[in-house]
Amino acid sequence: MSDQTQRFLFDDNDVRGETATLAESYQHVLAKHAYPEPVAQLLGELLAAAALLVGTLKFDGLLSLQARSEGPVPLLMVECSSDREVRGIARYHAEQIAPDATLRELMPEGMLAITVDPAKGQRYQGIVGLEGVDLAACLSEYFAASEQLPTRFWLAADSRRACGLLLQQLPADRIHDPEEREASWQHLRTLADTLSAEELLGLDTETVLHRLYHEEPLRLFEAQPIRFCCSCSRERSANALVSLGQHDSEQLLQEQGGTITVDCQFCNERYVFDAADIGQLFAGGGTQPASDTRH
Repeated sequence: MSDQTQRFLFDDNDVRGETATLAESYQHVLAKHAYPEPVAQLLGELLAAAALLVGTLKFDGLLSLQARSEGPVPLLMVECSSDREVRGIARYHAEQIAPDATLRELMPEGMLAITVDPAKGQRYQGIVGLEGVDLAACLSEYFAASEQLPTRFWLAADSRRACGLLLQQLPADRIHDPEEREASWQHLRTLADTLSAEELLGLDTETVLHRLYHEEPLRLFEAQPIRFCCSCSRERSANALVSLGQHDSEQLLQEQGGTITVDCQFCNERYVFDAADIGQLFAGGGTQPASDTRH
């Protein structure tokens, strides 16, 4: 599989890990918009981060990562469901973006919101400033500053593939001495720091783990597939019009020359509603598929 996450667990340490590789799904995201290279890379890193985080969570629902700034990239947004279906989008000012722009240059004084929205249960959100040298450092700092399990990220993207590695320290089980636990955690992190972006992007999971941890006994679990999927639909678009109210929808219909077009920003799918559709919506008739002459 070209698009997958894969979990691994160290036998002698209280540490688990996850790798993520996105190729086809990443290309689906990039195909919808002509992103400048630095924006495409940053969006790829965020996609990989979302895939890694979903692998560490046990929930049924949606994880979203949304970064905002007043800089050349006002918005980055990625969603990954518990079924590992991903989508993403970026907003940017192309004229302000240098070919080698860094995270701090793209999103100065930016903030990243991490939201877990379970199908059942309470919604959770955490926020971290984009003050690190890169996205991986920002996410690692978020976990270091929160009360969650210590977690480190390594991310890379090159407009062809987006990949990531995550290490997470687990509660004491195999090692109970605090100093020994910290030394073990630092040792595994230090080895991961030797991994280059080229290796992360170009090597499969087994090869990466062998290069880093061939002296550490670990178990590699079955890979889980990732795919691009957009949750937009004609029904959701119709519900958005219903929420506007009949008067505003009819007024919008007149302003737009007899049809209302709803565009999905994530996948560029287009849903068109004419006067008959609007009348049916507010008569309680629901939505019908678009005719063959409308796309």
